[in-house]
Amino acid sequence: MLTLSKRKILGAAAIVLAGAVAGVCAGTAAAASSSPSDLPTVVIDAGHGGIDAGVCGVNTGVKESDINLYISRELKSRFSGAGFNCVMTRADHGGLYGTTAQGFKMRDMNRRKEIIVESAADIVISVHQNTCPLKSRRGSHVFYDKESGESAVLAGYIQGNLNNLSGGVETNTILTGDYFMLKCTDAPSVIVECAFLSNAEDEQLLLDEQYREEIATAIFEGVIMYLS
Repeated sequence: MLTLSKRKILGAAAIVLAGAVAGVCAGTAAAASSSPSDLPTVVIDAGHGGIDAGVCGVNTGVKESDINLYISRELKSRFSGAGFNCVMTRADHGGLYGTTAQGFKMRDMNRRKEIIVESAADIVISVHQNTCPLKSRRGSHVFYDKESGESAVLAGYIQGNLNNLSGGVETNTILTGDYFMLKCTDAPSVIVECAFLSNAEDEQLLLDEQYREEIATAIFEGVIMYLS
C-alpha cells in the first residue's frame, strides 16, 4: 500500500497533469510541466501473447491477446502524452516466455513481474478480455486484491468510467480476485476485463477501433481521478 507521503506526491503530480487531460483525450500532444522523474510510473500489462492467445471471439475468433495489445497501446499513448513514465510489459504480439517448452506460462508471468519490479511501478494495469458460458454476460469488470485498499479505490474509479461507455453495461461492479498479476507489487494494481468475447455484442464493439480508444480513455481518466 502507498504511504501517505507517496500519495501526496502522486496527487500533486495529478494536479499538474489535470490541464493536459483534455488535450490528450482529444488526440493532441499536451506536455506536462513537471519533469518525468516527478510523475508516477504506470506499468501496462497486455495480457497473453504469442502462442497464448487467451480467449477468442464467439463469432470472428479474434484473439484476446490482440485486443489486449491494441487497447494497451492506446492506453500507453494517453499516459505518455500526459507526461507519465509508462512501461509496457508486452509491446508486440509475442509472448514473454522465451521458449515454448513446458512451463512457458509461468515463465511468461514471472517475466511480467520482473518488469513491474524493475520499473518501480506506482500503478499496474493488466488488460484482459473476459469469457463466460452464459453468452448474455456483457461489459467490463475490474478486479483487485482484497488485501489492497488502494487497489480497490483505483478499481472503483476505472469501473465507474467503463460503466459509462457508449454501448456498455452500467451495472457492473468491481470484484476481488486472487490473481498473480495483482500480487507482483505493493503498488495499486488492477486487472481490467474490458468486455466479454463470448458475447456477440461485446465482441463487435471490441472490433471497433473507436470503441477500443474509448476503453483506453476511460481507464486513463479513472487513474487520473484516483490520483487526484
